[in-house]
Amino acid sequence: MIDTAEGPLPAIVLVRPQMGENIGAAARAMLNFGLDRMRLVAPRDGWPNPNAVAMASGAGRVLDAAGVFDDLAGALADCDYVFATTARGRELAKPVLSPERAMEQARALQAAGRKVAILFGPERAGLENDDVARANAIVTVPVNPEFFSLNLAQSVLLMAYEWRRQGGEVAHEVLANTEFASAIEVEKLGDHFEAELERAGFFFPETKAAGMKLVLRNMWVRLGLTKSDVQRLHGMLRQLLRDRA
Repeated sequence: MIDTAEGPLPAIVLVRPQMGENIGAAARAMLNFGLDRMRLVAPRDGWPNPNAVAMASGAGRVLDAAGVFDDLAGALADCDYVFATTARGRELAKPVLSPERAMEQARALQAAGRKVAILFGPERAGLENDDVARANAIVTVPVNPEFFSLNLAQSVLLMAYEWRRQGGEVAHEVLANTEFASAIEVEKLGDHFEAELERAGFFFPETKAAGMKLVLRNMWVRLGLTKSDVQRLHGMLRQLLRDRA
């Protein structure tokens, strides 16, 4: 993998990709602009995929080193900050950034040694709300509103190009110097609160429970919690429960 003095390169995470050809084309787009950390979440046709290898045409090493995961939580477990690419409006409240602003932030995070991931959804329908809920921010490309569908590899190319273009000055020092909680730390915090809220009967009525849980998961990620925030919230909840025992 390509190593840089600035810090770890972003992980390009393809969520439930459907066609091997698109995975191969995405690998080419990544390597064109110096990115080589690909992660695949539940690829439809399994892995390895000969069609992906044929399309990669010189970028096979990106595919060879690709991580394959059963679910998105596993793919993001070591990540500190996650961007989700989507062209559709969402009910989930999150910062919405242009590719330029997003990769400006990504460069700043990289400079601080943080691990960044960029999510891309399946070709047919893109990311689902459950996927987007795990991201800190949404990235939307200003495309034609009457025809906003981009090919998977095109989407990867746009983000990879912007990453490369932002390689000069590093901005957002405050953001870069923040010790964000990792995705797995935020996930465990959500598990802790969800379990206790479940026990307290918070998720009522049952028909709305799934939506309520999704909103809470999105909230934890959207807050951009630091490691100390997560530790403090765990401690607060434990103390509240201890006092009621």
